[in-house]
Amino acid sequence: MEGYCLKDKMKVEMRDPQQITMKNGKPATVGTCPKCGTKIYKIGKAK
Repeated sequence: MEGYCLKDKMKVEMRDPQQITMKNGKPATVGTCPKCGTKIYKIGKAK
């Protein structure tokens, strides 16, 4: 799954993506950037 890394300012392929539910009940996906190791959040269901 692809996400936008705010540190590198580019789209990257997420490493270890996991489905989560945010506090407001909406689905999201969280993973890490393979380049810098920063957490990446993508709101919405994973495909």
